[in-house]
Amino acid sequence: MIKVGLLGFGGLGQAAARVLAPKGEMIWTAVADHKGYAQNKAGLDYDTLIKIYHKQGSVGFLAPDGILSSHSIQDVIKQASVDGYFLALPNLPNTFMADVARQFINSGWRGVLVDALKRTSAVEQLLALQDELQQAGITYLTGCGATPGLLTAAAAIAAQSYAEIHNVTITFGVGIANWEAYRATIREDIAHLPGYDVEKATAMTDVEVEALLNETNGILTLENMEHADDVMLELAGICSRDRVSVGGVVDTRNPKKPLSTNVKVTGRTFEGKISTHTFTLGDETSMAANVCGPAFGYLKAGISLHRRGIYGLFTAAEVMPQFVR
Repeated sequence: MIKVGLLGFGGLGQAAARVLAPKGEMIWTAVADHKGYAQNKAGLDYDTLIKIYHKQGSVGFLAPDGILSSHSIQDVIKQASVDGYFLALPNLPNTFMADVARQFINSGWRGVLVDALKRTSAVEQLLALQDELQQAGITYLTGCGATPGLLTAAAAIAAQSYAEIHNVTITFGVGIANWEAYRATIREDIAHLPGYDVEKATAMTDVEVEALLNETNGILTLENMEHADDVMLELAGICSRDRVSVGGVVDTRNPKKPLSTNVKVTGRTFEGKISTHTFTLGDETSMAANVCGPAFGYLKAGISLHRRGIYGLFTAAEVMPQFVR
C-alpha cells in the first residue's frame, strides 16, 4: 500500500482526493493547505474533509487529526508518514514549486514527489535542483498532469514512427462550471494572456478576475503559451523546443469542453513520407480526470524507481506512468 499525501486542497487537491478514494493500491494519509494540515495513518475521509474545508476554511480544523499552522507544508513534511506527495499547489509566484522542493530537500525527507507544473521556466528551476534532489534521496517527477503530462507522453510515443519530428501541436479545451472552484488554475491561465504575466495575475483580486471574465463572456483563448511540453520533449530528444506549440480555450462558465483536447505530431518517416499522428482525449473526461489520473500514475512509477534506488528529477516524457488500481 502506497501512502500518499496531498499538498494543496483547492480545486485540484480536492479532485485528487476524490480520484484517490476508490484506489486499492494507494491510501490518502496526509494533506496540507495554507492554514493547516491533517494526517492519519489509517487514511483520511474525503467527505469529512470537504465539509470541514468548506465550512471552516482549512483541513487543520479536522478533529483529532488536524492542526492549524502557518508553516503547514514544513510541518506536514516533518510529522506525516508518507511515501509520496502530489503537489497540487498553485505555482504562483513562478518560483513557488522550486521553493517547495527545497523545503523537502532541506528537511531530510526521502520519497517521491509529483507535480503538474505548466510553465517552462518553472520546470527549468527544478532542473537546476537535479543534483540536490538526487543527493537527498528524492525521486521527483515534474510536468505530470494533462499538458504537460499525458499529452507530452503521448507525443513522445507518437514520435517513434518518424525519423524526424517537424512539429508538435497541443490544443486543449477546458470546461468548468464555476471558475472559483479552480481560482489558482484560472489565474495561471490569465497570466498567459497578452498584457498579463504571473505577477499581474497573482495580484488580481477575485473581483478583477470576475470583471475580466465578464469582458470575455467567461472564455479565455490562449495561444503560444509558455508550456513545459517544449523543454520536456527537447530533454527527451524528440525535437527542439521551438517545434512545440501549446494553446487552447478555457470556458469558465460551462462544464462542456469548448473544443476537443488533442496533440498532433507531424514528422517525416524513414521512407520520406510526411504524416501526422493525432491523439484526442474524450470530451467526457474532465480537466481534473486528465490531470489527477496521470499524476498518480506517475507517482506509482516514481515509487518503483525510488525503491530501486533511482533518485533525481524526471519528466513525464521520460518515464511511463503505471496504472493505479
